[in-house]
Formats: sequence, C-alpha cells, structure tokens
Amino acid sequence: MQDVVLITGASSGIGKSIGVYLASQNYKVYGTSRNPKQEELNGIHFIQLDVTNQESVLNAIGTLIQKENRIDYLINNAGVGITGPMEEIPEEEQKKIFETNYFGPLRVINTVLPHMRSRRSGFIINVTSIAGHMGLPFRGFYSASKGALELSTEAYRMELKAFNIKMTNVAPGDFATNIASGRYHAPIQDKSPYKDVYAKSLKLMDEHVDHGKDPDLMAKSVFAIMQNSNPKIHYKVGDATQKLSVFLKHILPDKVFESLLLKHYKL
Repeated sequence: MQDVVLITGASSGIGKSIGVYLASQNYKVYGTSRNPKQEELNGIHFIQLDVTNQESVLNAIGTLIQKENRIDYLINNAGVGITGPMEEIPEEEQKKIFETNYFGPLRVINTVLPHMRSRRSGFIINVTSIAGHMGLPFRGFYSASKGALELSTEAYRMELKAFNIKMTNVAPGDFATNIASGRYHAPIQDKSPYKDVYAKSLKLMDEHVDHGKDPDLMAKSVFAIMQNSNPKIHYKVGDATQKLSVFLKHILPDKVFESLLLKHYKL
C-alpha cells in the first residue's frame, strides 16, 4: 500500500518539486492550492485548501480522509514572503503574514493530528526558513513568522511523543522559486528614512533568490528526512554559507554576529 502524503502549497516552487519527486518514489501525493487549475498533474492530486481559512482546512482534510482513510505524512510548505522596514509595514500585512506562515500550518497540523493519533503513526515536516533562525533586516516579519513555527515544532514534538507522531523542521535557504514575485513588498517611499538602504537591500534579496539553489535539492532532502525513524529537530538545506550562518548565530557573541549581517547586507 502506498503511503499518503499531503503537501500544502504544492502548485509551484518548493512544494511542487517535493510533490513531483515523492510521486516518482511511489508515494500517493496530494497537494493543496488555493485555486487548483487541475485535479492531477505530474503525479500530484490536487485539493483546494486555503490555510488561512479553518473551514477550508476542515473540508480539505475531510475529503482526503474520505478518499484514503489515512494521512501518513504532512508537509507544511505553504507560505508567503514579505519585505519592508518593520516600522513601515501596515499592521494588516503584519497579521496576514502570520496567518499564512504560522497560524496556517498550525490549523493544518491540528486538523490532521486526531487522524494520525488514531493510527498512532504519522510524520509532520514543517518547511520553515534559514531566515527563521535570525532576525534579518527588512525581512523581520518573515523571520518572525518562520521562527515562531520553528519553536512551536519543538513544543509539539514533546507533546506528541507519547502518540508515536514525529515532527521536524526543514529550513531552506535561498532557492530559485517565484517567492520574490509573490511576496508583499512595502513600497519604497520617497520621504522614508529607510529609502536608500531598503532599496539596496531589496535588490540584494532578489539577487539571492535569482541565484538560489534548484528546488529539486529540497525535494531530495525532504525525501531523505522521511526515511529517518528518529528525525532531528532542525534541518537546514541550502548553500554552505547559509547553513554556516545558523551555526555562527549560536556560537558567536550577539553583536559579532550582528556585525556580520550588517556587512553582508551592506548596511
């Protein structure tokens, strides 16, 4: 019998790459999208799901359970980006990023858990970000939303241990996806005190994504993690410099690490 995998945000980017690869490895893959354009593509069976809407989450999970009577793996991948000075991002946008990147995954997790617990089996992988390990300039709300999911995973793992349900984080660095075009950009305002430094940082961020790794690397990394019966709490996937940054964050004095980030972002 094929193991059933549910991947949120599977219509493009990292989610699509993971879905296509797992389907090629003989998993039964269901992918979600807010507006699916087809029922099946490249081995991924699509279900409509908006992680910001509880009713949508309940309907999607209910539909999948009705079809398969099980969910063996949940990969929480749906997410959006956001850039801008912390001071200038509208409160509405601040809340929206957390609705998608933090509360969204929690809605899906909490809806799937009773089904996994009834089988005393399940594996949940939360796709976070290397940015979630540190507060990055002009990406503060993105860092905060992904960092919140990283820490919540640590708590979930301990709470779920008795039910034989595994959970882990996998934090990608920069990958060549369409996240830059889809994220919220606070406008560069002529009268803003951040005008010049924000414009320079925005250009640098877009260049990082344009020259990012192939999403297939994430797909193969997630597949490898799925084979682990005792997964680590945190995984990092990306180029050596990005993974090194997380290590340095933990061993260097705070101000030394901050100075490295300032130099990197040319601030």
